[in-house]
Amino acid sequence: MRTSLKCWLAGLALAATAAQAAYPDKPIKIVVAFPPGSSTDIVARALGQPLSEAMGQPVVIENRPGAGGNIGTVAVARAAADGYTLLMHSVAYSVNPSLYGKAGYEVGKELAGVAMAAVSPNILYVHPSVKANSLKELLALAPTEKLSYASSGNGTTTHLGAELLFRNLTKVDILHIPHAPASAANAVVSGQVPVGSTSIPPVVQLAKAGKVRPMAVTSSKRSGALPDVPTVAELGYPGFEANTWFAMLAPASTPKEVLDRLNTEVNKILQNKALNDGFAAQSLETVRMDRPTLDAYFVDSSTKLSQVSRQILSHLVIDISLLVCG
Repeated sequence: MRTSLKCWLAGLALAATAAQAAYPDKPIKIVVAFPPGSSTDIVARALGQPLSEAMGQPVVIENRPGAGGNIGTVAVARAAADGYTLLMHSVAYSVNPSLYGKAGYEVGKELAGVAMAAVSPNILYVHPSVKANSLKELLALAPTEKLSYASSGNGTTTHLGAELLFRNLTKVDILHIPHAPASAANAVVSGQVPVGSTSIPPVVQLAKAGKVRPMAVTSSKRSGALPDVPTVAELGYPGFEANTWFAMLAPASTPKEVLDRLNTEVNKILQNKALNDGFAAQSLETVRMDRPTLDAYFVDSSTKLSQVSRQILSHLVIDISLLVCG
């Protein structure tokens, strides 16, 4: 009897090992937590084809936007933990649980980090009709005109960073109007909203075409994509920084071997010069991390951003139905 049990257990172990060794033997799906055209979507699609080539299977991108990224996040958290359903998310992953009473997940529990992909500074810009050619002029204009700004959504660093600058540092009241990531820049281009605060990728070509006028970037150094645009820190607010990161995750109980394989392959892809050049043109900087470092980063990011969000948003009434982050 004992021998039969041992054989049965050994058979199960061999089957599990064989299944992992065969990974992947079917298409892999990357769920993007935001709409097409968002910075998160741009990063996911840039990684999709090279990851397909590295894994020897098609990689399908599926956009599942809504509730600040929570819809796509929860969908992946509930998916089979077999490495065939992955999540591409932004920094909103770390801050959403502090904004939503029921985000549907806790950072570091339902999902595990696969790989960090890129980091992007945010950018402040205006419609060409706005009578301000610099951040100083914009801040001086704000008290005399009822200005509003479009962000990539409540709770994103594009929102929190702008609130920190406008309300906390400069005591300027500019009304916040949250948008879906890709539509925020379009709202400024169309003149619906005079000021924008978003991540840089959707704005680079608009700025070069003169459709928007950049005021400042929120990174610690200037962006190579728009080198003439000063940083907020340069303009009299030393130490100011508000970036957006993009990372890949998977259901937490996905086999370690599968997660490690994905981490290795993505980190190899991130060393590709063509990909780095393409990212740099949109002010995205690739960042490579091993999985333990990444998981620790998620938790640390969540702790810091949650503190900032509670401080800044304590005076705001948030309509959950309007939350669209990215």
